[in-house]
Amino acid sequence: MSDASADQPKAAYKRVLLKISGEALMGDQGFGLHPPTVQRIAREVKSVRDMGVEICMVIGGGNIFRGLQGSAQGMERTTADYMGMLATVMNALAMQSALEGMGVFSRVISAIRMDEVAEPYIRRRAVRHLEKKRVCIFAAGTGNPYFTTDTAATLRANEMACEAIFKGTKVDGVYDKDPEKHTDAVRYDDITYDDVLVKNLKVMDASAIALARDNDLPIIVFSLDEPGGFRGILAGEGTYTIVHG
Repeated sequence: MSDASADQPKAAYKRVLLKISGEALMGDQGFGLHPPTVQRIAREVKSVRDMGVEICMVIGGGNIFRGLQGSAQGMERTTADYMGMLATVMNALAMQSALEGMGVFSRVISAIRMDEVAEPYIRRRAVRHLEKKRVCIFAAGTGNPYFTTDTAATLRANEMACEAIFKGTKVDGVYDKDPEKHTDAVRYDDITYDDVLVKNLKVMDASAIALARDNDLPIIVFSLDEPGGFRGILAGEGTYTIVHG
């Protein structure tokens, strides 16, 4: 073992899925991609990969196009959702470019076939990539309309036998109300799946929470804006909320 790897703390999990929104990639802009922000998140992913953790990712598409908003403006829902799926592919390619610029091998794996830009989703092949310490970035959701990228993340995490989902947000956990609007908001250190559903806490959509609950897959909600936060939690530090049974 090299000296560098010997210095790394032992990670709490061996294989995890990182779920981030498309909006996380746009920085302070109101739309699109902010390359320095993409680079910053890629560095966070690399620091965790360097601990020996196997990582897969699901990135939303809301910074480019959101299917629900499109349908609300009169667009046919299925078409709008497919457009949202294509937006996630653009974000995945941006993340892949940033990671590979740092020497981290990665694969964009799409639920919609587009062989010139991404691999098709084949579970056993994706697992093999993870075993080889490549970062797998799952794009195009589940490949079906009416399902969010939250549900896609929970589905892929289960299929990949991940030990936890890390949900990167703007706040450092799950609160009883929006902490950006209410100064008296209270953060939970841990909370059950059922409480999240009953209290409608907007951690992830209801189908994603139910799928995680039914497969006993913990969801760790943390701040993506906290430098080193992702790595810190895996090293047993930091502030976060864990959603579990």
